[in-house]
Amino acid sequence: MIVRDFMTKNPVYTNPKELISNIKNTMDREKIGKMPVLDDSGNLVGVITKTDIKKTMPSEATSLDIYELSYLISKMTAEKVMKKKPITIQKDATIEEAAKLMAENSISSVIVLDGEVLAGILTKTDLFKAMVDMFGFKYEGVRASVEVSDNCGELAKISSAIAEKKGKIVSFITADGSDVSKRIITFKIIGINKEDVEEILKNLGADIKDIR
Repeated sequence: MIVRDFMTKNPVYTNPKELISNIKNTMDREKIGKMPVLDDSGNLVGVITKTDIKKTMPSEATSLDIYELSYLISKMTAEKVMKKKPITIQKDATIEEAAKLMAENSISSVIVLDGEVLAGILTKTDLFKAMVDMFGFKYEGVRASVEVSDNCGELAKISSAIAEKKGKIVSFITADGSDVSKRIITFKIIGINKEDVEEILKNLGADIKDIR
């Protein structure tokens, strides 16, 4: 699964000279929490979020009166608030790479580039959509998780046995097993019922962790 297939394309962006008040209005209207900042040449120079904008709001501890504050805020531009050198990822990166990048940096979305050109934004919601596809949630079928030996051909044995019963695996993922010699395989099967799948797995000696 590739970032370009799940990212939000043609994201709303702004420029360094745009007023913060206008950016806030745009974010509220478009229901977005982050905007890339591009210079006049289309180069990515920063990113601004709703959190950044909230930080510009006056503190109760300030000595300025409301009129002075209103004036200063009305003149504030993106370049004064934005984060420079934003975290980015290339559009041809994998979804796994994007998820790892977002988790490591504790961010809810990441700007996507095509070389040096803005291509999109990938959000947590986009990642959830990718997960739905990855697990085959859109299919009505049997979901099973089994632990098997981490040997070549284990998945082939299962898929062949399922195919013989006219079943079809529409998705599968693997994860570490209970020790280094084992893997856990989770897959979605259509075309046959739960009882048939359970019988196949038991005949193959697979340790069934969950089936539904």
